[in-house]
Amino acid sequence: MQTAADAGDAATLLAAVPAGRRVALVDPRFVGHVHALRLGLTDPRFAAATVPGALTAQPEARGALLRALRHTTAAVGAGAPVVAPDTDPAPDDRTVPGRIAVALEAEGTAVKRPELGSLTATVPTDAGARATAESARDEVDDEAVRLRSAVKAHDGFFTTFGISPYSRYIARWCARLGLTPNQVTTASLITALVAAGAAATGTRGGYVAAGLLLLVSFVLDCTDGQLARYSLQYSTMGAWLDATFDRAKEYAYYAGLAIGAVRGGDDVWVLALGAMILQACRHVVDFSFNEANHDAVANTSPTAALSDKLDSVGWTVWARRMIVLPIGERWAMIAVLTALTTPRIVFYALLIGCALAACYTTAGRLLRSLTRRASRTDRAAQALADLADSGPLAQGVATVAPGLRGAFTAPAVALLGTVVMIGGALFLPYGSWLTVAAAAVYVVLSGLAVARPLKGALDWLVPPFFRAAEYVTILVLAARSDAPHAVPAAFGLISAVAYHHYDTVYRIRGGTGAPPQWLVRTIGGHEGRTALVAVLAAVLTHAAGFTTALTALAVAVALVVLVESIRFWVSSSAPAVHDEGELA
Repeated sequence: MQTAADAGDAATLLAAVPAGRRVALVDPRFVGHVHALRLGLTDPRFAAATVPGALTAQPEARGALLRALRHTTAAVGAGAPVVAPDTDPAPDDRTVPGRIAVALEAEGTAVKRPELGSLTATVPTDAGARATAESARDEVDDEAVRLRSAVKAHDGFFTTFGISPYSRYIARWCARLGLTPNQVTTASLITALVAAGAAATGTRGGYVAAGLLLLVSFVLDCTDGQLARYSLQYSTMGAWLDATFDRAKEYAYYAGLAIGAVRGGDDVWVLALGAMILQACRHVVDFSFNEANHDAVANTSPTAALSDKLDSVGWTVWARRMIVLPIGERWAMIAVLTALTTPRIVFYALLIGCALAACYTTAGRLLRSLTRRASRTDRAAQALADLADSGPLAQGVATVAPGLRGAFTAPAVALLGTVVMIGGALFLPYGSWLTVAAAAVYVVLSGLAVARPLKGALDWLVPPFFRAAEYVTILVLAARSDAPHAVPAAFGLISAVAYHHYDTVYRIRGGTGAPPQWLVRTIGGHEGRTALVAVLAAVLTHAAGFTTALTALAVAVALVVLVESIRFWVSSSAPAVHDEGELA
């Protein structure tokens, strides 16, 4: 920390700081809470940020900061006082940090202004104002505010009332021990894997231990995000770990339950894979709808207005959050049923609960889309095209085929292709080349569905239809096969593909776009993988080779996807995604 005598001296001192470091400029008369300064000066997600009386700049904004400071110095004079005349437009902009923040924004550099709520941050100009500011500061316990703000603003009922009241204190304890959110995230994953191993024993004691460990894993899962918010430790690696480990934990636990059930004489692999598929399809409905509408123009509807009205009634908020079976409620249900019942009952409950939740959320989204007069942007259309995960076969069809016109054409064509593919896998003789013909029809219809930009009111349904077609087809063909262990192999394949789809979602949400096209082409796209599995089922009918082929395909997809994903998320271009609103 160095003290500058005036604005000119501040410019000289800042210019001498090594280019790779973050810098901050704080008015010496600042009065406020330490956590207000922490919010304004230490959050790593923003190139520049400010609170009244203080400003920070990351290395990428250092040049703009120095230019703005020099312009300010030229305007007020190198030796001028740090408080500007009272004619300035806003009181918060009368200090040198405030003036620089305005200059940075005028130059095109985004400056984050965090919400301070009850926290105090000000630069008093006389003794009376200082006394008032100090009194306001002393009346508010900033540590209590810091603990409250560590909890996610919108969360499920079980998480809000059953976990967060004490997990926030675990987060503070972790911060005082010097633990990082990534370490807590890893501990949560390890605990969930141990829980899956306990469930795989197939014994009552193992199931009880698995249920308890799953709850511990969820507590740690809440703690890592609260620790990140408490200590403002956001990172690209943390974003990747948080975005993927929840799915890895859930899928591993499903597999553990299925293995344990088999040891007890009850094969529930089909139910386990069905639960995983239903959960993944629920998520892609949410992701697609949000991407299609988050920057839409005239984005209003009577359904949305009714939803906002219901949110003003306290009990309806919690009821609606519980209906969607978010991760807290879902994991609590899984843990309790694992300890008290059997894996089959666990999966029945999951399938019924997730199906009801999917019907509720999808119906609401359909009503909003049909009653909303909105214009989708090119960015939204591109996001939906990326979520569709079309490979070279579908893209080839889209290139040579004219785009089909009509407001609801794309989802109708995608739905028709899905019905043809799943229907063929279900009802045609297993191993028949007619199933391969159905896959060929699915490829053509998939290409036609994405031949035009996805800007229609219901075009967000296209990616969910494609996910259902691919995942359910693989499940059905594996379940109908006489090859031993075909369904567990299909579980591995769908897990690898689902990882790729979740990875795509979080890249788009981070603003960096979808994975590179070479990756999508290499793993075939949704239609290529679906057609390949149909061909394998026809060629390797009633042979153990089908299981081997599914396993090899799963390993190949997993290796390609994971290597490229890890390369991206540890690179400097990865976004510091920070999830504040995802309940599921």
